[in-house]
Amino acid sequence: MKQSLLFAPTLKEAPKDADVKSHKLMARAGLIKQTAAGIYTYLPLARRAMNHIERIIREELDQRDCSELLMPALQPRDLWEESGRWGEYGPELFRLKDRKDRDFCLGPTHEEVITQVTRDYINTYKKLPLALYQIQTKFRDELRPRFALMRGREFIMKDLYTFHTDDQDLDLWYDKIMKAYTVMFERMGLQTKIVSSDTGQIGGKEADEFMVMSEVGEDTISYCDTCQYGANQEFSGLHEKDPCPKCDSGTIKEAKGIEVGNIFKLGTKYSESMNAYYNDKDGQKTPVVMGCYGLGISRTLMAVVEQNSQEHAMVWPKEVAPFYVHVIPLKTNQEEDMAAAQSIYKTLNQQYDVLIDDRDERPGIKFKDADLIGIPYRVVIGKDLKDGLVEFTNRYTGEKKLVKVAEISQHIHR
Repeated sequence: MKQSLLFAPTLKEAPKDADVKSHKLMARAGLIKQTAAGIYTYLPLARRAMNHIERIIREELDQRDCSELLMPALQPRDLWEESGRWGEYGPELFRLKDRKDRDFCLGPTHEEVITQVTRDYINTYKKLPLALYQIQTKFRDELRPRFALMRGREFIMKDLYTFHTDDQDLDLWYDKIMKAYTVMFERMGLQTKIVSSDTGQIGGKEADEFMVMSEVGEDTISYCDTCQYGANQEFSGLHEKDPCPKCDSGTIKEAKGIEVGNIFKLGTKYSESMNAYYNDKDGQKTPVVMGCYGLGISRTLMAVVEQNSQEHAMVWPKEVAPFYVHVIPLKTNQEEDMAAAQSIYKTLNQQYDVLIDDRDERPGIKFKDADLIGIPYRVVIGKDLKDGLVEFTNRYTGEKKLVKVAEISQHIHR
């Protein structure tokens, strides 16, 4: 794509209300624009990165026999009355009325809707297990929206719901999806820690969170320095230097974390209250056992930037990067330079997503913007072109070298 046609309004200074690294960088790099408190427009670079995050999610879930659907954001009060949550959920629930004075809410989550969607279909054990997911905009009226995409009032999320005959089958799928999440986050370039958590407003009997370790995280994690034990401190009540409750030799340490995923064993909480029953092998009417698996896509984008950036520059993980190669001709008024840049762009664009900086700007501006945008590989066409060479930079290693034009692709790695 031509950078002159890319809407990426970079800024010299971060907004005054940006108080964490990722917020500052995303605003300065032209990824997001605030519309109101806790409400953001995702600009083209952010949208491209989020498309890659969503692609990873779809690939991992589809190969595990999960099916995608799309549920409405606007949900009727009646469904929430069935589950008992209309009066329980609290002020975070956006409530509204239609012209006929009927009550609705903007969905912060979709347990009620998915139960209503499936309860008539799942009437026999022969239709179980079942796994359905969506990628959808969610709404929560947060009291204090902050840190840009970390805690917003409108955000993008992936929900997966699984349906089972019994707890044993739920346990198998819970473990399968937990492993899928681990793979997803690794592909997104994130280091995560799985910790036990409270079930909160979603409910159920057991829950785990996927945490990205970060000093700007809102949650405090208690974890063992010896074994794999980890828990949200609000859930565990454990503190620094406490003995590990799981092993004999470990000691508890503390760290801040950003929650990017939360998974729940719902059990029969919603199926019993909303009359979702199936006939088992003996013909007995039995409540469907459910699991719920959330992943915050917009929050994951923020965590990726937070974990993969320096103060004034990003370096996108390979599978999330909005573009893979950045071609930068320094003199757009030089016919030979632009011809070479266009040729390199067309060749590389057959294999990779390539951005070409065709803007008539000074080299300093081009380099500053390139650092902010953070594309993994950079090809600069400058004074060495007369010798058939261009400057090639691997942003992951920091290595910068002159390479032959014909050999550029040999230095780019998937």
